[in-house]
Amino acid sequence: MKIAIVKYNAGNIQSVLYALERIGHVASVTDNADEIKNADKVIFPGVGEASTAMTYLKERELDKLICSLTQPVLGICLGMQLMCNYSEENDTQCLGIFNEDVLKFSPHPLKGRNKVPLIGWNEITNLKTKLFKKLKEDSYCYFVHSYYAAQGEHTIATTDYIQPYSSALHKNNFYGVQFHPEKSAAVGEQILKNFIEL
Repeated sequence: MKIAIVKYNAGNIQSVLYALERIGHVASVTDNADEIKNADKVIFPGVGEASTAMTYLKERELDKLICSLTQPVLGICLGMQLMCNYSEENDTQCLGIFNEDVLKFSPHPLKGRNKVPLIGWNEITNLKTKLFKKLKEDSYCYFVHSYYAAQGEHTIATTDYIQPYSSALHKNNFYGVQFHPEKSAAVGEQILKNFIEL
């Protein structure tokens, strides 16, 4: 099993490597087109800023490469957001895999949940697809983000913080999760196992 983690200008790759090791898999971190194309599974993680990350991807033609992949691909956090059409973060055109836009949370003082970014544990609900096999509804995952993907035709999990939004997306061979499975304890490990088994 060859697992490639896309190397680009975004953090948090090391913790994804460690999480995969905990479930018995070794991955390579690479921006080499052939290595990514020939992998059985591709993970596109990231913590960072959308426009800087997209510039880095375009300079290396990784944007076209990611869109052309046919094996299972998992975007995590910023990785998922970059797979959407557009991000309000610095007015960024993204990869356009998922037909959703990424918007900034607007604090809602009446709800009492007005801290942005959202940092911490929250529930994922309305779980669909094999990515969530063996998981219970309302499982808790770990989130860190100020921007969110709206709900739409590709939504396969929902989270409510200020308003409901997509905590996971799926289209064809592409999957995305807004939370961090590598930091989400047993639930996150199960999601990573499910992805590897797709």
